[in-house]
Amino acid sequence: MQVLNVDLGDRSYPIHIGSGLLAQPELILPHLPQKRVMVVTNTTVAPLYLAPLKAALEAAGVAVAQVVLPDGEACKNWETLNLIFDALLTQRAERKTTLIALGGGVVGDMTGFAAASYQRGVPFIQIPTTLLSQVDSSVGGKTGINHPLGKNMIGAFYQPKIVLADTATLKTLPPRELSAGLAEVIKYGLIRDADFLAWLEVNMDKLRALDPAAISHAIYRSCEIKAQVVGQDEREGGIRAILNLGHTFGHAIETGMGYGVWLHGEAVAAGMVLAAQTSQRLGWISEADVARTRALIHAAGLPDAAPDLGVDTYLEYMGHDKKVEGGKMRFVLLKKLGEAVITGDVPTDVLAGVLTTPH
Repeated sequence: MQVLNVDLGDRSYPIHIGSGLLAQPELILPHLPQKRVMVVTNTTVAPLYLAPLKAALEAAGVAVAQVVLPDGEACKNWETLNLIFDALLTQRAERKTTLIALGGGVVGDMTGFAAASYQRGVPFIQIPTTLLSQVDSSVGGKTGINHPLGKNMIGAFYQPKIVLADTATLKTLPPRELSAGLAEVIKYGLIRDADFLAWLEVNMDKLRALDPAAISHAIYRSCEIKAQVVGQDEREGGIRAILNLGHTFGHAIETGMGYGVWLHGEAVAAGMVLAAQTSQRLGWISEADVARTRALIHAAGLPDAAPDLGVDTYLEYMGHDKKVEGGKMRFVLLKKLGEAVITGDVPTDVLAGVLTTPH
């Protein structure tokens, strides 16, 4: 098992990465203010992992309640969030009752938001079961739900007490979901670590085959980069925005296509290609750099071309992006492979050119 720390002063917390962590309640017990938890999961994950987690906790003397949500990005809304509140109130959960998110990014985001809101804040723990959530969404305290006009527009910054990334859960992940997680892994190389990017190019086949050493390294390095950035800028007042490479375009794709049609990682992958093409048109990276980015995304089993939503549709949805400042869109682009930059100075004609070029 490997352990990382997210350094946020008195709200710091560990990330444990390893196989078989669901069966190790001793990792969880020190973070419970009372031996009572509510596990939040979904209809896909519950049949696989709810019973073993529940059995391990109950064997350690913890009272376990549960709520099983419908699965999918389309369910990341107020209606589903209220199912968590209904369960908490029905069970008379207290301020020291800990919520445990068992699932992917949607479950983690909604559980965290519920924890931030219920009785104005209760403890919560992340147990991510998808690659995307293990390398990205479970770390950093971003929680929330979607709105028909924009993704993740309603939520809170609220940190977990601990993250348990059990790599054994990835064995049941469909190949499409595994690829979606690899999009976020590629992102870390593009924004912060050219050597890691080169390592990914060499090891992508191993990652898609879930080679234990390769997948552990990818998760560890991804979490390490995210922890460093979040430690510097928890609430995204500055540098943390670089973690959103491809997300401004990607969120527009998700919203425009309808939540769940494109997986988040798929939309981010296509968005990173658009960001690379924008960077190239600004003269920052070369055509060869764009081609290299697309090749790696393609090798991960991801779309390396964006859907044609039309320039106006893209601009409409990107106008709702959380990085908009003073009415001006801000983009995460690449000064070079391995170095991201945040800028609001993207000429409209450059943007329109990227969005209308055949992909």
